[in-house]
Amino acid sequence: MIKTLAIDDEPLALQQLSAYIKKIPFLELTGMCQSALEAQELMKTESIDAIFIDINMPDLSGLDFVRSLESPPIVVFTTAYSEYAIDGYKVNAVDYLLKPFSLEDFQRASEKVKRQYDLLHTAAISQVDDDEALFFKTEHRVVRVDINKIRYIEGMSEYIKIYMEDQKPLVVLLAMKKLEERLPASFMRIHRSYIIHLKKILEVNKNRVIMQPCSLNAINTQGSPDQDYIPIGDLYRESFYQYLNSKFLGK
Repeated sequence: MIKTLAIDDEPLALQQLSAYIKKIPFLELTGMCQSALEAQELMKTESIDAIFIDINMPDLSGLDFVRSLESPPIVVFTTAYSEYAIDGYKVNAVDYLLKPFSLEDFQRASEKVKRQYDLLHTAAISQVDDDEALFFKTEHRVVRVDINKIRYIEGMSEYIKIYMEDQKPLVVLLAMKKLEERLPASFMRIHRSYIIHLKKILEVNKNRVIMQPCSLNAINTQGSPDQDYIPIGDLYRESFYQYLNSKFLGK
């Protein structure tokens, strides 16, 4: 089931949107929000796969809300104003529903959501060698990645970028959550956009983790050195520091 959030500041529109979601077999209505700020709070505690969201809302518009998300879910915009369509696609929305829309229109948009969801969650990744390696489908090839060589993973909307010790970063169309489920306990998510290999930590400094540098010094694949400074997100700080405390020697 695709966990789905309905967001609209108009109560009647929100009720209709929620009713439509309930009619689609593969969608699960996880929440109903009358503002983007309310959705922001809900998404701190709930894992959401897709959102159907109005654009023109007070306080925080649907567009600005999606732009503010570090790892946006699949997005379908709903609005009464056709001039927002181009802006909607600029933030990688899979569809745009112009009010008033029918159940048939909603079903078509939902099918696009499902195709995108399936693309992110199907066989883009397979595990072999007793958990020592992963195979990733990327472009038109399959790439083997040694788990022990992974330094950290960065989430970029629907894609992930895998930083490794001895080769260029690998970009894969895959959900962070899907990869997180397949990684061993030596990996930890410390930010909505970052999973780190705990054995590759060089230093923890204030609210960021400094990772061991790439061993390929001859090839600058990392860009700025600041990319090896990983921020610690508020939602993940407690569990990360619990891990650190378990490793301290002495006081």
